[in-house]
Amino acid sequence: MITGATAVGKTDLSLDVALELGCHIVSADSRQFYRELKIGTAPPSQTELEKVPHYFVGHISVFEHYNAALFEQQAIPLIGKLFDKHDYVVVTGGSGLYLDTLCHGIDELPGISPLARRQVHEVYLREGVPGLRRWLKTIDPVYYRQADTANPMRMKRAIEVFLSAGIPFSRLRKSRHKTRPFRICRIVLDRPRQELFARINARTDRMIHDGLIEEGVCWFRFRELNALNTVGYKEIFAWLSNQWPLDVAVEKIRTNSRRYAKRQLTWFRRYADAAWFHPQERDAILEFIRRGT
Repeated sequence: MITGATAVGKTDLSLDVALELGCHIVSADSRQFYRELKIGTAPPSQTELEKVPHYFVGHISVFEHYNAALFEQQAIPLIGKLFDKHDYVVVTGGSGLYLDTLCHGIDELPGISPLARRQVHEVYLREGVPGLRRWLKTIDPVYYRQADTANPMRMKRAIEVFLSAGIPFSRLRKSRHKTRPFRICRIVLDRPRQELFARINARTDRMIHDGLIEEGVCWFRFRELNALNTVGYKEIFAWLSNQWPLDVAVEKIRTNSRRYAKRQLTWFRRYADAAWFHPQERDAILEFIRRGT
């Protein structure tokens, strides 16, 4: 498993490792799943996809419902088949929940009623993230203390579960790790903060040059879709809604990307068994993989 903050260099390193080990790549980046989003999610290029077979890159539409439970159901059997043919499988991405789902599984939660989903979404549209925080803190203070309260989707899910099942999300979570039929070698890529932030800024500029604004304009009328509730698109949608000028929107993409990177790093520090490397430490990373497996 090769992970790390946004723009740290996961794609290049994963390609190098997969080519060296003669194996395939499974993506655990929840935004690169969507085939229509060509710029704002920074998916691997066509050239990179042709170098090494990739799975779960552009495999669903933004109009499809998808979550970590479905990812687990699809990815685990696929990884098993890949191990029938290869000694290694490279899993890469920066979505902590999806990485944890692959490694440990996800609790089986009750289905969400359409009414509950609509009620929560209406509150989110009307009151935003602060409204979700207040609601979650009232109905499930235990989970509120554990949750990433900067992530509206996590909070919406917990509230939806409560409305549908009548039981707090924190009580339904079993937190029991499932047994996987493969050994997991965790690698977290990291760079000095100023170096990482410079890469984030440069990638934002490159996305703008490549057409991120035009892509955002095209998807503006679908801005309520979960797939588009992500850094890059949200700021452009705010500009299109006359909340701020375009130059402010672009700067907010840089700022919010840096904040997202910090949250990712906080999540990855929970991995007691992970080894941290600079992406340029290719040989040391390969040695660690071979020694660990």
